[in-house]
Amino acid sequence: MARRGKASGRTADAGARGVVELPKGARPDGPVEGVYYIDTGDCELIADQDNSSGWLLRINGVMSSHIDLADPLFLDFEYMRWMAALIESRWPPESRPRLRGLHLGGGACSLARYFHAAYPEARQVVVELDGKLAEYVRGWFDLPKAPLLRLRVGEARAVTETLTPETRDFIIRDVFAGAFTPRPLTTAEFTEHVKRVLAPGGVYVVNSGDGPDLKSAREDAATIAAAFKHTVIIADPAMLKGRRYGNMVMAGSDRPFDDDPHLARRLLGGAVPAHIWDDTRVRAFATGASVRRDPQPPPPLPPSTAP
Repeated sequence: MARRGKASGRTADAGARGVVELPKGARPDGPVEGVYYIDTGDCELIADQDNSSGWLLRINGVMSSHIDLADPLFLDFEYMRWMAALIESRWPPESRPRLRGLHLGGGACSLARYFHAAYPEARQVVVELDGKLAEYVRGWFDLPKAPLLRLRVGEARAVTETLTPETRDFIIRDVFAGAFTPRPLTTAEFTEHVKRVLAPGGVYVVNSGDGPDLKSAREDAATIAAAFKHTVIIADPAMLKGRRYGNMVMAGSDRPFDDDPHLARRLLGGAVPAHIWDDTRVRAFATGASVRRDPQPPPPLPPSTAP
């Protein structure tokens, strides 16, 4: 998705880098700059000019992820920092909870690396549609091994529908095709599958991207609010006022989100200060927006009247 983080504007043109071709069956041994062919097109690995241990990943022309090999707790993209802050507000890392996480959308696995460092006993699964990309990411970056972190190749909705009820503490949706999340991952029916898979007290967190009209964001909010009793939205003030294209972090749970002053201060203290809206404001924001539904199957054909 375009403009997913501030890193998206600080790199050279993709055409300046050559294609990297590995022998068939070989896995990269660490990151090497260049363009790589993957199952869904191509991706580009770019050294971060502002950080000697940092790497940027662009997928099909869209900036996707940032990794700091020296510091897994460094998140370059603002919305990822907001997601991490929200999860840590519910489960303080110092209590060493054994969290079970599901990431829908892989990229460079930035958040999965972060949560492994913050919660060393966590068990996480990252669902990535592109098998070749998942293979490259394993070879490029210092990812934890299974069972601490498993990369599962598959379509996010199909995988979610197969999971056992109440087996995840948090589920993060960060899947994009171009500027928006594929519709099948945004509907009420899919959200009910997510709710079924979450354990009591679990949290569903989504990256909702939209433009100034905020139509898609309002529909996301309405759909999540219809499924969950408690919701929040985190975003910077310009985004909340519909002044630019960008990201909102939305979350739903069956348990209230505590009024955590430390979380509010942490969100305000970042490079892009963010505000958090409580459930009342989320529902006001979603007023009048449609709850997204799966398309209805066509009606059956009438019986034949031929003699």
